[in-house]
Amino acid sequence: MAAMETETALLTLESLPTDPLLLILSFLDYRDLINCCYVSRRLSQLSSHDPLWRRHCKKYWLISEEEKTQKNQCWKSLFIDTYSDVGRYIDHYAAIKKAWDDLKKYLEPRCPRMVLSLKEGAREEDLDAVEAQIGCKLPDDYRCSYRIHNGQKLVVPGLLGSMALSNHYRSEDLLDIDTAAGGFQQRQGLKYCLPLTFCIHTGLSQYIAVEAAEGRNKNEVFYQCPDQMARNPAAIDMFIIGATFTDWFTSYVNNVVSGGFPIIRDQIFRYVHDPECVATTGDITVSVSTSFLPELSSVHPPHYFFTYRIRIEMSKDALPEKACQLDSRYWRITNAKGDVEEVQGPGVVGEFPIISPGRVYEYTSCTTFSTTSGYMEGYYTFHFLYFKDKIFNVAIPRFHMACPTFRVSIARLGYLMISVTVTSILETIM
Repeated sequence: MAAMETETALLTLESLPTDPLLLILSFLDYRDLINCCYVSRRLSQLSSHDPLWRRHCKKYWLISEEEKTQKNQCWKSLFIDTYSDVGRYIDHYAAIKKAWDDLKKYLEPRCPRMVLSLKEGAREEDLDAVEAQIGCKLPDDYRCSYRIHNGQKLVVPGLLGSMALSNHYRSEDLLDIDTAAGGFQQRQGLKYCLPLTFCIHTGLSQYIAVEAAEGRNKNEVFYQCPDQMARNPAAIDMFIIGATFTDWFTSYVNNVVSGGFPIIRDQIFRYVHDPECVATTGDITVSVSTSFLPELSSVHPPHYFFTYRIRIEMSKDALPEKACQLDSRYWRITNAKGDVEEVQGPGVVGEFPIISPGRVYEYTSCTTFSTTSGYMEGYYTFHFLYFKDKIFNVAIPRFHMACPTFRVSIARLGYLMISVTVTSILETIM
């Protein structure tokens, strides 16, 4: 028993085997690993074991084996060098960097001009200068993204998506930091808001609130929507697009790289497709994707503008005699209150497309609601080309449309409170 106690007393950190200690250290975060350097000489040596830093380089900086080989540095050195450059963004860097890498990889073969329009990352001192210029701190995730890419050149098509109708076109560029700073708002209604995007055709921008003001939460991303019923130019409602820059940017990238937003003629179109929004009648399949247009919508008065893109496709295995031509359309349109409108007319967008085996026909149209949401459904009437007297209907699946969350301007809320107060006073006097 005495011998065992003597052996236990002699068991120290210095005498523990190396492999178990390295295994324990492999579970530590980089902060704890650094702290181990100050505990003892043995732990300092073990915590510098290079394979321990491989996981942290990959987790926080997304450094690959190829990059390590190219830079000819050990993992620990790579971690420390990267931390000294962008360490303040360690909680955001991996998510933002992955989004940028995924987006560029996806767009390079599809929209090469768009990728070439991206600017090199801004310097830390450039971002500091902008903060001094606008008198506000920029969100760390926003700064992190601009260290990777400082927006893009003002070109068409823009990186943040396009939308095209017969008489309306929108394409949003991601602004560089200097241009964004020039558009920083101090006026009532958009106080402390920095533009993220800009469309040279419509003047539309998405903004980020760098400070909490006028009912906005700090770091929220939104489209402005002037209150057309108020006589106060500061009455600006907001369609909320993201809770933070990271939320806004990564969700957009995910929609692009997953194929959720279609790429048409080298442009990203922000149509959302519900996989269940598909209907097949015989050999013909109809699918629908939709998009909300904030620049053509308003909260006051309630006017919500949506566009939808319809794809009509005949199976390539259909018999040649199944070729047919679209004659007319029927729509049943229902808003959130249950009000129904029926529309019937010849063709679609002035055309009478012919559908044959393997052929696809797509078109875009639009609708408006006085409620924040609604849905449409209906059918097309076709006739066979080889049996012109034989007609049949093809179902259009029900598809729903809903505007983003919006927030009413505090200028309007203040006006309503004053109106209620004045009315109460008058009622008391009378």
